[in-house]
Amino acid sequence: MTQTLIHYFFHLGMPLIVAYVFFRNDYKKAYLILLVTMLVDLDHLLATPIFSPNRCSINFHPLHTYYAMAVYLSMLLLPKPYKIIGLGLLLHILTDLNDCVMTYSHIPQAFDNAPARELVIWLADKFR
Repeated sequence: MTQTLIHYFFHLGMPLIVAYVFFRNDYKKAYLILLVTMLVDLDHLLATPIFSPNRCSINFHPLHTYYAMAVYLSMLLLPKPYKIIGLGLLLHILTDLNDCVMTYSHIPQAFDNAPARELVIWLADKFR
């Protein structure tokens, strides 16, 4: 329950805070753009099953790969609105990564074959 609340706060609340702090003059538009970046999860439709509660999406789904993250990071160098889109995608990935670390701390065996296993274990060890 706590993990779910944290996950959805990071997906819905954190973008509002980021929009207000960094794009105060246009925070409503920035917040909307940040929320729209959650459509990145449409790549889950390519997986079987579509949803698996203990699956780490990092490096599993095509738009959650390290290569995609490099593209999202490079978008921060572009002008608005692309910068905001890149930021939203990175916030989304960080939220999912946080979820992976939290899941690993409760169910480490779920990560035996996870593509981002080493990264998740390294982060879990750093934040214990």
